[in-house]
Amino acid sequence: MKIFVSALEPSSNLHLRNLKSELLKLDSSVEFIGVCDSDLGTSLFKVSEFSIMGFSDVFKRLKFLKHAMNVLAKEALKCDKILMLDSSSFHMRLAKKILSFNPNANIMYYILPQLWAWKPWRSKELLSNFTKLAYILPFEGSFYDYSPKARFVGHPLLDIKEYNSKTSFANLESKVIVFMPGSRKSEIKAHMGVFREVASALVKKDSKTSLRLVLPSKFKDTNLESIYGDISSFNLFYNTQEALKEASFCVVCSGTATLECALMQIPFLLVYKTKWLDYFIIRSLVNIKYAGLANIFYQALLGEKPGRGVSTLHDEIVQFGFNAPNILKKIEDFNYERYFNGVRLLKDYLKEGSSNNVAKWLLED
Repeated sequence: MKIFVSALEPSSNLHLRNLKSELLKLDSSVEFIGVCDSDLGTSLFKVSEFSIMGFSDVFKRLKFLKHAMNVLAKEALKCDKILMLDSSSFHMRLAKKILSFNPNANIMYYILPQLWAWKPWRSKELLSNFTKLAYILPFEGSFYDYSPKARFVGHPLLDIKEYNSKTSFANLESKVIVFMPGSRKSEIKAHMGVFREVASALVKKDSKTSLRLVLPSKFKDTNLESIYGDISSFNLFYNTQEALKEASFCVVCSGTATLECALMQIPFLLVYKTKWLDYFIIRSLVNIKYAGLANIFYQALLGEKPGRGVSTLHDEIVQFGFNAPNILKKIEDFNYERYFNGVRLLKDYLKEGSSNNVAKWLLED
């Protein structure tokens, strides 16, 4: 069985990897084609070609994106099943392109746009353009009026044993500090200078401090210094779970990584900085006050409006105040009791992994 897949992010490919394992248990003939990590299937484009950050970057790559969309839409219609993961700005357009060629095409969307953050009216467009909508947060169903097209499938991070464990992987006595500056070059450039300052100050304060830096696997054969600058003081990890084991604290860029830390019960601080133009455009569009997924989900489980509630699981330094002194102060003042009580509630709320549920639903007629 040939399945068209489009997974444009490192996190999407992580979840796609687990999904493929479940699909092969149900049908050993399953093969992927589309956009994915090369070891998962036949990728018509490199995943890194879609690593676009900010509105200005999109304009620079419009010609490529239009070409890719046309190629992928035609390929999708040759396959038995069509599956897209995350990356809503691209995939909502790709779905329309596919339907323009074949209005009866069946398309499944896994890991949906964050309607609770912005543009909730997109639910009608999603219900119109996709046959199956697999959402990963219990509260998302209300945005689709609990349509039979939309189904809660569980959270994909809980398919990974380290994230599904009841045990905390933190070691508060280890003095191991993990830094996660993001996966896009623009993110890394925005964060690494301050991260180096923080790392230097922590080592100066306690010489027994050990520093870890998490890097995307796509950079394994790359000149790291050209991307990160001087990283000689860090121990390098390409696997997030291994990097977080026995850590005492993590300084993490916004994204899936915030939830990864919470599920492994590693104390962390969320920081994020982007281009000022992009920041102001985003702030004018989004309908949330908090950027961290762990905070947003924590508010939802407490019955507050996701992203607009008053309760927080962890601190955030986003754009303003992103500097070494502020980060060091937040680390020093971290409320460990509040955090560990909250992450236990969060793990219960997210319940279970999703790969098995998605695999079964995808293969259904």
